[in-house]
Amino acid sequence: MVESLILVVDDEEGIRDTISGILEDEGYKVLSTSTGTEALNMVKEYNPDLVILDILLPDLNGIEVLTEIKNIRPNISVIMISGHGTSDDIVKSIKFGAEDYLEKPLTLNRIVVTVQNALEKRALEIENILLKQSIWKKRPFIGESQKIKQLKEQIEIIAKSNSRVLIFGESGSGKELVAHLLHEKSLRADKPFVELNCAAIPQELIESELFGHEKGSFTGAFERKKGKFELAHEGTLFLDEIGDMSLTTQSKVLRVIETQEFQRVGGSKNIKVDVRIIAATNKDLLDEVRKGNFREDLYFRLNVIPIEVPPLREHKEDIPLLVNYFLEHFATEYGQKPKKITPEALKKLESYNWPGNVRELKNMIERLVIMTKSDLITNKDFNISETLHQDYFSYNTLKEARDSFERDFIIKKLEENNWNVSKTAEILDVERSNLHRKIKAYNIKTPS
Repeated sequence: MVESLILVVDDEEGIRDTISGILEDEGYKVLSTSTGTEALNMVKEYNPDLVILDILLPDLNGIEVLTEIKNIRPNISVIMISGHGTSDDIVKSIKFGAEDYLEKPLTLNRIVVTVQNALEKRALEIENILLKQSIWKKRPFIGESQKIKQLKEQIEIIAKSNSRVLIFGESGSGKELVAHLLHEKSLRADKPFVELNCAAIPQELIESELFGHEKGSFTGAFERKKGKFELAHEGTLFLDEIGDMSLTTQSKVLRVIETQEFQRVGGSKNIKVDVRIIAATNKDLLDEVRKGNFREDLYFRLNVIPIEVPPLREHKEDIPLLVNYFLEHFATEYGQKPKKITPEALKKLESYNWPGNVRELKNMIERLVIMTKSDLITNKDFNISETLHQDYFSYNTLKEARDSFERDFIIKKLEENNWNVSKTAEILDVERSNLHRKIKAYNIKTPS
């Protein structure tokens, strides 16, 4: 049996000792306390697998403690117990996340069975999460087009070196996947892969994220924290959207690259690291350098080996492979039988230019797997005007582009208003009769 840690919270010493004794005889490790305040401290410090929690405590209400436990550690299972419980207590307990509710006096068998069930359920949930993560993390680089084959060959060669790599490509094109593959195929594969999205972290916090901080170094720094550089020691640090990093932080990152040393925020001790940096951007960094938004010296430090990830519109022949992969992936994730897609629907997907690239395609297939009731996905299961935007630059004349845009815009607004023509005309600030004429002229089919 895997040894699980259980926290027993009850103000009656006899009950704590009884429950603890029963659980220890079953092979569990047990902690106990008589107050809600101490229970919350122990949850933070020890992260137990399960908490057995009394409703009536001397300092806090058990429901309040339950709610706070779920805020601190959402995955901890909680079993509520009470000798004076009401139906309202039971309803609240389940509503706020308790696995079960036991009334005193407690029997040995009921305690053991309830604890086993709660822990087994938690183990299955964790296993399911890890399975989903592993399935996605091991995603192969899908594509047999010439551009993707060349990219795969580049990755195989570059991965074996320790050189810094700068990955260029549009949002959603697969830059993060390329970074993962470079690490997994490198000599550092058994060491940490640590990533930071520079665009997602506020500038006032990014230095703490990169370099860590000492306790008390700024408001809210309640304890020492290791930064991404330190966590990535002997491994790989992936700096995504590096073009969004401030000039001040850029200068500090440049210094770490040059010296492989840094200090935590608020610290005075030099910390030495061995880190391979892979950076990525969807911006033209040379243009950012010319504009004064990116340091030229950092650009050349990062751009030792450049990799260009092509947008999906440049390797559309890979769309069928990607669609089939995502159909199988999401079927597995949601416990469904894999869906099929008709040739006509697939052709429709191939005709689109995908400004959001592979990420946009992935999101759309996930939506179709969830929303399509049939095992077969057809043209009728997705509205091209809602999810696929026309490439207006492909038209030769202004009138063609304008008419195409106007048609798509009208359809979108009609859909937003449940095909109510009067309401849509009011929102568009046109006469109802005028909108009817355009619907007829553009051959827009309204739902029957």
